Amino acid sequence: MDNLLAGPPPTHLPDLPEAREALESGAKAADVAARFPAYPAAWAALAEEYFAQGHAVTSYAFARTGYHRGLDQLRRSGWKGHGPVPWEHEPNRGFLRCLYALFRAAQAIGEKDEAERCLQFLKDSSETGYTALTKG
Repeated sequence: MDNLLAGPPPTHLPDLPEAREALESGAKAADVAARFPAYPAAWAALAEEYFAQGHAVTSYAFARTGYHRGLDQLRRSGWKGHGPVPWEHEPNRGFLRCLYALFRAAQAIGEKDEAERCLQFLKDSSETGYTALTKG
């Protein structure tokens, strides 16, 4: 018998091996994002890079782009607006990193409500990802 109280099944984003390999081999994140715009990990890398340089607005823009690209992929993968997006599934990490990057950048530019929503969305999507990214 099915558990009618169970939540939605985990969503697993597809792997984009060519994009992943390009980023892992040391290609510039901007080049990978330009060549593979649907690859959230490239946008996450850009957001992280620019945030580390003190460019919160640019980081915000890159994180938001990756976040929306990731949402598109989640929906195509059967996600219905809620449910687990496991950190343990490597292709999900780019989206989850974008979500965290969006939280940090939103917080840095004073978008408190958005920052709180992003952090809660991250926690609701993946406790493991939340812990890994927030180091807590």
